[in-house]
Amino acid sequence: MPRSPTVSIIIPVLNESVAIVPTLQRLAALRERGAEVIVVDGDSTDDTRALAESLCDRLVLSERGRGVQMNRGAAEATGEVLLFLHGDTVLPTEADKALKAFLLSDRAWGRFDVRLSGNRPVFRLIASMMNLRSRLTGIATGDQGIFVRRGIFEKQGGFREMPLMEDIEFCRRLRRVSRPFCISESVVTDSRRWEQHGSWRTIWLMWRLRWRYWRGADPADLALAYRTEVRRSTARSSEVGQE
Repeated sequence: MPRSPTVSIIIPVLNESVAIVPTLQRLAALRERGAEVIVVDGDSTDDTRALAESLCDRLVLSERGRGVQMNRGAAEATGEVLLFLHGDTVLPTEADKALKAFLLSDRAWGRFDVRLSGNRPVFRLIASMMNLRSRLTGIATGDQGIFVRRGIFEKQGGFREMPLMEDIEFCRRLRRVSRPFCISESVVTDSRRWEQHGSWRTIWLMWRLRWRYWRGADPADLALAYRTEVRRSTARSSEVGQE
């Protein structure tokens, strides 16, 4: 059986019991072909750890924070390529073939196109906007399955351990090394964030936060603004449901 490129898939999770099983089940074929799957749990209070333990190669406990968790997973990884995957995002089944092409390229890092799981037309539009923006700017988000050569990751010092925008900040540094290797096969990320908080409201919120980040805002302030808006949105949805 052909083996995949030497890749470690690192999945930071926090209370992902709803999505973690399908995410890990879709990685079974990649594991059979040689990929390593590391789940890094940030002290979940649900069943995430119990559900993930038998479906990954290694379950690592960590302090909370995506940057912290991804660095912790990278420290445990053995692969030549480090692929960082959200707990609610599913890789394409032929991801290993695409990563072989990446290894043969001169690029230092890359990402996949993204597709949202919902069937509403607006979700296709959102995904298309995300992919186009990434191609134009050379910046990716964590939803797109960022991957990087281990040596480059270590030379760059990994992710900054910040409360928000760690993916954007990391890509800004990587972009100085090379443009991203863009894989057109899509990862599929759960659309529940857009469904729960409203598609256009979520888009507007993320664009505002990114604009403030580009303008030099403190990521801690941005994280507080994000949590506040999510709480307001959840409260509005609850009120509508009770009417």
